[in-house]
Amino acid sequence: MAVEKFVSKTLELLQEEREAEIQETRIWQENISLKELQNKGICLLKLQVGSQSTGLYGRTVVVLEPRKHLGFSSLPSNSFGPGDIVGLYDSSGCSAASQICTGIVTRVGQASVSVAFDDLKDGVGFDRDGFYNLLKLANDVTYKRMKHALNALNGYSNGPAGNLINVLFGDTQPSSHSQPNEVEFFNSDLDESQKEAVSFALSQRELAVIHGPPGTGKTTTVVEIILQALKQGQKVLCCAPSNVAVDNLVERLACCKAKVLRLGHPARLLESIQKHSLDAVLAQSDNANIIADIRKDIDKEFMGMRKMPDKGERVNFKREIGELRKELKNREATAIAQILKSADVVLSTNTGACGDGPLKFLPAEHFDWVVIDECAQALESSCWIALLRARKCILAGDYKQLPPTIKSQTAASKGLSLSLMERLIQMYEDSVVRMLTVQYRMNSAIMEWASKEMYGGRLTAHSSVESHLLKDLPGVARVEETCTPLLLIDTAGCGLTEMEVVEEQSKGNQGEVDIVELHIKALTEAGVKAKDIAVIAPYNLQVDLLRQKLSPRHPELEIKSVDGFQGREKEAVVLSLVRSNRKGEVGFLAEDRRINVAVTRARRHIAVVCDTQTVQNHAFLKSLVGHMTEFGEVRTAFEYLQDVVPQNYSRGQKDAKGTSAVAKQKVKDQPASKGKQKKPTGVGPVENTAGPQSHTKSCAASALREQQNISRYAEIREQVENFVKDLSQKDLQFPPSFNSHDRLLVHQISEELGLVHESRGEGSGRSITVSRPETAKPAEEPTQEESQKEETASIPQSEPPCQPSLDLKSLHLELMKREQQRREETSQQKKEQKNVPSAQSQLTKKGKGKNKTKAGACDIAAAAAPEDDFDALISAVMKADGVCSFVKCKASVLTLGQLCTFCNRQYCLSHHIPEVHGCGDKAKSHARMRISKEGVLYAGSGKKDKSVDPNKKAYLQRKLDSKLKDMATQRKPKNKDS
Repeated sequence: MAVEKFVSKTLELLQEEREAEIQETRIWQENISLKELQNKGICLLKLQVGSQSTGLYGRTVVVLEPRKHLGFSSLPSNSFGPGDIVGLYDSSGCSAASQICTGIVTRVGQASVSVAFDDLKDGVGFDRDGFYNLLKLANDVTYKRMKHALNALNGYSNGPAGNLINVLFGDTQPSSHSQPNEVEFFNSDLDESQKEAVSFALSQRELAVIHGPPGTGKTTTVVEIILQALKQGQKVLCCAPSNVAVDNLVERLACCKAKVLRLGHPARLLESIQKHSLDAVLAQSDNANIIADIRKDIDKEFMGMRKMPDKGERVNFKREIGELRKELKNREATAIAQILKSADVVLSTNTGACGDGPLKFLPAEHFDWVVIDECAQALESSCWIALLRARKCILAGDYKQLPPTIKSQTAASKGLSLSLMERLIQMYEDSVVRMLTVQYRMNSAIMEWASKEMYGGRLTAHSSVESHLLKDLPGVARVEETCTPLLLIDTAGCGLTEMEVVEEQSKGNQGEVDIVELHIKALTEAGVKAKDIAVIAPYNLQVDLLRQKLSPRHPELEIKSVDGFQGREKEAVVLSLVRSNRKGEVGFLAEDRRINVAVTRARRHIAVVCDTQTVQNHAFLKSLVGHMTEFGEVRTAFEYLQDVVPQNYSRGQKDAKGTSAVAKQKVKDQPASKGKQKKPTGVGPVENTAGPQSHTKSCAASALREQQNISRYAEIREQVENFVKDLSQKDLQFPPSFNSHDRLLVHQISEELGLVHESRGEGSGRSITVSRPETAKPAEEPTQEESQKEETASIPQSEPPCQPSLDLKSLHLELMKREQQRREETSQQKKEQKNVPSAQSQLTKKGKGKNKTKAGACDIAAAAAPEDDFDALISAVMKADGVCSFVKCKASVLTLGQLCTFCNRQYCLSHHIPEVHGCGDKAKSHARMRISKEGVLYAGSGKKDKSVDPNKKAYLQRKLDSKLKDMATQRKPKNKDS
């Protein structure tokens, strides 16, 4: 009953999925323009023939490229891949009337796509100067094969898979051999979890599931299992849902000297393994010459038949051709059967193992084992095509990564998206599963988030990759970007919202594109090769924008969607999450497995560019932001988009150039990130969701670093205070051995003591010098020192006297936290307003008390000085005017400061932005007025750019050309005969 119910339900869902695909294709072809189809990634327009050759055992291979004379050097973002069935059309469109032929994609690059054609129509030729369109076609062969397999499953009675079927549907419990033999491993480098998985797979009678998270060596384990099966004399059928996964197994097994045979169209195979394909082996077999001679005889008979006018003689030719075809069929069947039987491992895609393919020449009980790799990415119905051929199956994959692609959301919600692997794990839990727990790809800081959120905290990083960084690569310089494994670039509050294109269903974010470009530039200038970097975006429109910006300068840089990188890895990954909107909508970023795939592609460095206020509306994305905030480096987009930050000004004798150098140093001299980094205490947009047990080691390390920071701060401060006391010293120069963190502490201490501080030099020769301001009076220094000592004494000893936080980073995180608190208070006020009106006024008064700036300088002086002491009043005013106006901030603004144009008060660099010190509403009002009046947001950004967007201009030009062409056609004189 379980089998019948499953088959009935799955057939209905498959039919629904098929109808959804057909309906989508019909809608696209009828209602959507060709340009829209290209934007969706299923169509490529205006291609030219780059080259044409004969290969792949007699098939015609055509390389299609963009229009180079217009400067198009790369293909737009698309979903084409090797093995896809495509239609080639002339430039008039993609209708049935304009279709030239169909073929199979063999290769897709950033600048070309290669297509193999089996049998071109007579007279079909390719014009090198002509234009062609390429459209991905729906494939009904796959659906027919899956339906056939399900019907065969429903009526299965006698065969090798009888007991396996009972186990897979829960009618019989999985069993194992009572005394498993001791395993002698072919690969001596396997870790303990891999060895346990191999031993478990060999000991099971019907079913074993190998769960392989990213980078854990799943393919290595599967290859070892297959080799052990061959050692026992078993015949193995190995399948996977994609050609890439199958080819990967073929390469690994061929290196181990196994006798492998690859089924499938040669166009879908990698060049390196085509020699193992059935076509190649058949061409080299003993029967190859005989088969070729028979084909020649058939061709001769056809030629003779065409020349014969007499129908009676033609009958004789037809009879002869029939006999030759029968002989050809028998010869080919015999040759294919011999080749299949001689192979130890036969490999194909799931649908390639169908009964109407080459496997029909083998007996039903030929195979002992079926191994399905990447099982979690396959529809369960496709797995049953191969499962009916053996008594035992090994399933390998990771159901925490991308599921099979399904177009019908209704069918997916009803269970079509549930893979066989996930269903069996839900049914039997750990009794049939062995998980690989040692990963060999990611730095531990990258791994720990995925391990905690997706894999129950069971993953551990191998010692060879645990702490590896980009700086460890040959030829890569040691800079901040290459010394941190986790980098979060937060665009919240920076105005970098997503593009709202009405005619586009995809999403883009030009601001994030600019930030990604700057980060890629920093990595490549540090020596990281472009081919070792991946740029991943979840939307095709964003992929296109990134390619337009980056591909001309970095042709080896891979820029793809998340789906295009499954199963891949890169030394560095830059992830643009795109979504930034007031509603907090994240779209299909809410698919947790998609984000898991994107992050776990990185080996040494992952940079995430996102709007934390938007993405934190989804719990899983919030955990990612929280992890990167706690253990990585966080930067605000202000650090990359310098024109967003107002210009600082200097006071005193220091020139503007020196001031700007110091201001720049405040941003650039950041602590080098080594492994994990703790976020600044008390700030951050995300709560720490980590449990106390899962981060014991991290907390201990953080406490140690905090203690080191305290002692280092005290040491440097003592040197600076001794310099202040010793009036004979004109300046104090610190050695170049000081790192960026030490220089940052010097900057902060000097700022607090009212000293001039400047960094000079570049790279390893950079040093910092502290001197007295010319306007400073020696008599005032003890007062400044005493006040500073009082401030230091009031700070708890558990924290550094001065938090060594980055100005812009602390500013941004503090702003985000206060904004969140403001929202919560507003929400609370609205709730209480309905029930207790009187309490609402009290809450309002309380809310207004927050983020207040200090009173004016005169108010402070009046409170501090006696009414009759005018000199003391003047002195107090001058003293208050030299200190930051932000509450409880005693930083001096004599050397560096910022005058707020809204409240006319002076603030230090940490509090000069209006939103921080309480002028946010005035700043917003001013910005709105400037936008509506001038069309620009920031000073110095120039007049509003009224020029047409290049993409829109190109689209309008093509539309105009098409209109002119139609009008020219209408003006042609009509044929008088018609």
